[in-house]
Amino acid sequence: MTMSGPTKRIAIIQGENAVVSEPGTVITTLLGSCIAVCLHDPIAHIGGMNHFLLGEPGRGQHVAAADMNRYGLHAMELLINAMMQKGASRLRLSAQVFGGGNIQAAFGPIGTRNAEFALRFLKTEGIAVGQTNVGGAQARKVEFRAWDGIATCALVAQAPPLRPVAQFRPPSASSDVELFA
Repeated sequence: MTMSGPTKRIAIIQGENAVVSEPGTVITTLLGSCIAVCLHDPIAHIGGMNHFLLGEPGRGQHVAAADMNRYGLHAMELLINAMMQKGASRLRLSAQVFGGGNIQAAFGPIGTRNAEFALRFLKTEGIAVGQTNVGGAQARKVEFRAWDGIATCALVAQAPPLRPVAQFRPPSASSDVELFA
């Protein structure tokens, strides 16, 4: 599902956020175990999306300032503050939460923990949560029309496993080769 007729598309990746108030602007991202939270103020027509890798650092874990963007705790504060700077009211914000897939079994239920963090954060902050599409084992493509707060989320089909390719072996040198001059 894609949104029809946007005049501008803003793609964000891990550690980024975007806040816009222009009609026709769509913010988009691709998620695996990461989370995207879309916030919207329906009166000010301001919307924003973030994309974070992990909910919060582990207890006692020191995180360099440059690495804070990967954490939801930091990403949520940045998004809320950016929206308020554009004129949104914290009291009118509503949220939609996407992602949190458990894509790689080797990483454990990291997507589940990310989704739990986002929902817990929003509840603690008193921000109402509408649409959610979290969990499972597939990636998602999210598109958010910031002006009116409409979001679409589509599961991304898993690629079939790659077949091993025979390793290239150069022909062996033999005396049967005839060289032309």
